[in-house]
Amino acid sequence: MLIGEYTHTIDSKKRVALPAKFRKEIGKKLVVTHGLDGCLFLYPVSEWKKISEKIADMGMAQADTRGFNRFILSGAVELEPDSLGRVLIPEFLCKFANLRQKVIFTGVHSRVEIWDERRWKEYKERINRQADVMAEKLGEMGML
Repeated sequence: MLIGEYTHTIDSKKRVALPAKFRKEIGKKLVVTHGLDGCLFLYPVSEWKKISEKIADMGMAQADTRGFNRFILSGAVELEPDSLGRVLIPEFLCKFANLRQKVIFTGVHSRVEIWDERRWKEYKERINRQADVMAEKLGEMGML
C-alpha cells in the first residue's frame, strides 16, 4: 500500500528521485499521467493496466467519457527509474501540474500523486478545513 507524504526536488533536467518508501512497491516500470485537482498520477504498471482497462470499458458514446479517456490516456507515459531511483517527468506533464523545484509525493493507496509544493499546501489547507464535513458525509454513507 502506498501511503505517506514526501518532499523532493526536481533537478534542472526535470528528474526527480522517487521516495525510497515507494520504490519497491512501484517496481521497475511505472506510468505517470494527468491527475485530478492539478497533480499527476503515478501508477505501478500492474495497477495502470487495471485502471486503463476500466477507462477503456467506459465506452465512447458519451462526450464526457470520451473526454476523460483522452485526458487520462493521452497524457500517460511509461517510465523506468534509473539506478538512483530518479525518473524524468516529461515537460508537458510538468507544465500541466505546474511542477517547479519542490514537489510532494503523496501515497494514495494504489497510486502516488505528484504535486507542486505550493499547490499541495493550498489544497491540503482547504481539505483540512473541510475534513469534519467530509467525515460526516462519509458517516452518513456508512463509510466511517
